[in-house]
Amino acid sequence: QACSMQLQALSGPQAHIRSGNYRLLRACPLVSRCTVRMQAQPTSQEAPTLTAPSKEVLQLLQRSQAVAFDVDSTFCEDESIDELAAFLGVGEEVAALTAKAMGGTVDFQTALSTRLGVMQPSQQAVSNFLAEHPHRISKGIPELVNLLRAQGKEVFLVSGGFRQIIHPLAQLLDIPLSNVFANNILFDASGKYAGFDDQEFTCRSGGKPTALRHIQETRGHSNIVMVGDGATDMEARLEGAASLFVGYGGVVVRQNIADKADWYIYNIQQLIDAVKQC
Repeated sequence: QACSMQLQALSGPQAHIRSGNYRLLRACPLVSRCTVRMQAQPTSQEAPTLTAPSKEVLQLLQRSQAVAFDVDSTFCEDESIDELAAFLGVGEEVAALTAKAMGGTVDFQTALSTRLGVMQPSQQAVSNFLAEHPHRISKGIPELVNLLRAQGKEVFLVSGGFRQIIHPLAQLLDIPLSNVFANNILFDASGKYAGFDDQEFTCRSGGKPTALRHIQETRGHSNIVMVGDGATDMEARLEGAASLFVGYGGVVVRQNIADKADWYIYNIQQLIDAVKQC
């Protein structure tokens, strides 16, 4: 339904790893009504060297039929699992489990199950979290989404985060929920945590390439661009599910991703400018 929006400038110093971003100051799971305030953050004082897209990158962008975005630290500057855990009072414990998982000793599905088991998020707790800790949408994303649509390209959100948190964001930007691939927290009749849907693509290792192949098979998109900040996003390109991988360092710079991405950007405006050239 209708949303009202205000644009306000933020002042004061910002963390050096963050570029300009929008802040969504209120959202509800049903998105029947949303009041949105977008706040522009200043760019980092330690500005990185920006590289122009190669001719090959521009050609692949032009030929693409769809663009898939990671959500945490890309489409938004949030890290939803960590922030929800902190909200529930188990931030440090979940962070330790995340670090253990990153060491490669635990597969992604087991790590997800363990972290959610510690968090025990109830339906009401997730709703409260959304109300008190709304999304911070990366600056330029609304314009980019509209531009991609104008060029006839479908927009997808492919995330290891949770549908309960991502769906309101997708609805706000008119992205069909059928274009969202994420994990689904399950609740019992009383709203208590009851596990997660183990049939979702992104609850398993290799989930993002699998999700993109599903898009290819069901939507007929042979050329898909993947945009993201992490190794699971780059995996979609390395496994051939994405024809182009654009690494994003606007929130967190990961040098190993910057070294291997087809193109590495530090703000969404770079991608907007490239799409306009197509």
